[in-house]
This record gives sequence, structure tokens and C-alpha cells, in this order.
Amino acid sequence: MTHSWQDSIYQQRAELAEALREPLAQLAEKCVPLWGDRLSLNQVLREEHSCIPFCNFLYALNTEGKQISDNVGATGIQRGHYGRNRSDRPYMQETVPAWGFLLSDAYISHFTHHPALTALQVVRKGVETLGFIGANFMLRALPVTAELYEEPEEWRQIKGDPAIRGTVFQQCRVDSPMDQNIEQSLSILEELLTERGVFQCQIHFSSSQAIIWMKDDPFRYRLLDRDVLLDPDICLVYPSHNYDDNALIPQGAISQILDNMATLRLSDETIYLRTASINIYNGMVSLTFSCDGSHYMRYDEFLQKETSFWFGGNRIAL
Repeated sequence: MTHSWQDSIYQQRAELAEALREPLAQLAEKCVPLWGDRLSLNQVLREEHSCIPFCNFLYALNTEGKQISDNVGATGIQRGHYGRNRSDRPYMQETVPAWGFLLSDAYISHFTHHPALTALQVVRKGVETLGFIGANFMLRALPVTAELYEEPEEWRQIKGDPAIRGTVFQQCRVDSPMDQNIEQSLSILEELLTERGVFQCQIHFSSSQAIIWMKDDPFRYRLLDRDVLLDPDICLVYPSHNYDDNALIPQGAISQILDNMATLRLSDETIYLRTASINIYNGMVSLTFSCDGSHYMRYDEFLQKETSFWFGGNRIAL
């Protein structure tokens, strides 16, 4: 089953909420008889801090969002926050559900400027709401238990800078050195992708350069400038590799993909391909046109598109 990034977030939040709901409810009950007593609240928050998994610090708020305890963390009491008005913070703008527990959306911390979230537990004495217990969590300290989402395969079109789109018909493609030698340049890139262990290639047609990532050294990119892209001897630098059976793009499709990209680069003087990329493992290609519109699609869908799809009356690239 394919999981989107929204699915992964939902799963992660659900598991965190399940771990926090009961211990925070128990802490709130212990705070009821001490409510309004700063020192006593500090003490119980300090005693119970270790019971709240992954918690950065705890504090108590009245119903107006004013802090009536200090911040209490693993190292003890953090002075300087008593009396602080938190009513304008993102987690205080969310509606606490009827059952009295809220796990906020993530936000950027006011003090650390790092992603964080807050759990709020309502403190009640009978039917009277006394306030809230707040628990702060830094996202970097939370375990990741959700399944990593998969990049979607359906065609996606993303519009770019409106200023560029607004003046697109006032411009005209100027031949780059790569355009003037496009057959040779793309033949070099085909060799690198199919025979030399390159699994991702980003081609910048207008500036006559390509950026490549190698299977043997995947964490660092290499920049091929216009001189390299005119010299087939560069292929001697990269060791031969059998094409990976795990690649989603078949070896024989690379040449046709590059040919189609060349067509999109040269067919129209106004709407033309500016940059493109290929990743053989996720089976996707990306295309960014002169209008700053970007497209992401499966390689086989890309190969099925006729030139008229891109340059027809609807100007799909816009």
C-alpha cells in the first residue's frame, strides 16, 4: 500500500498521542489540589517529568493562557517563564477536544527556532476547568515510528515564478553551447547513465551543464560543465557498471528519454525545456520549461506524450 506524506504524519501523531494521553491525564489529576501554588506545582511537575516520554519541559497555565508555574525539564526548573502569556502561541489557537487532550500541529519554537509541538491536557476540578498542563516536545527528539512515505508517481505540474510566466512570450530561446552540440552531449550522458553507474542526472540546457550522482558515491554530486559535455573521454573517468536490475527505468529507455528532452528543448523558440532530470530508481523524470512551469512524471508516461501535448494550443507547459 502506498503511503503519502500526510499518511505518515497521521500515523506518527497517532502513536505519539497514544503514548502521552494517559500519563498527562494522571499528571493533571495530581495537580488539581495544588492549583495556584507555584512552588508545589513546580515540585509535582519535576517529580512526574520522567513519566512523560520524550518531553522537553512541562508547565501549568490558567484558562487565560498565563503560565502559573515555571518551565520544568529533565535538568530541573527553568526560571524566567513564570507569568508568561502563552495565549498567542499556535497551540493555544487550536480547539481542545471534549475529552481534554490536544496534540498540537508542529510549529517553530519561539526561543530555539526549531520545529516543536505541544500537548495540552485540561485540568478540571469536577465540572470546573482550572487550566492546562502543557508539555513541550522538540521534533528532533521524537522517535520516527511511521513508515517513510513514497513519492507519488502520478503526473504533477507545479507553476513557478509569476513574473517569469507573465513575460514568457517576450523572450526567445538563445542557443547554448550544449544546444549546438546536443547530440554529442546527450550521448555522453546516456553512456554515464547506462554503463557507468550514474543513477541520477540533472541537465541544465540553458547553462550547458549537468549534475550527476553515482551509485558508488551517492552522497556527493559531480558537476559536468560545457567542456566536459563536449568530451567523450570523460567516460574513461567513471568505471563500468552493469545496469542495476533494481532500476525502474529500463536501460533501453534512457536513449529515448534523452531524445525526447532534446526535442522539447529545440522544438519551440518561446516555450522550451530549460532543465530536466532522470532518476533511474524512482522511475521519474522532471521537466522545467522557460515559463518556469515544472512537471514530474513517470518515464513511461513521458515517453507516451507526443510533442503536440507540450506545444499544442493549450500550451500545457504553462
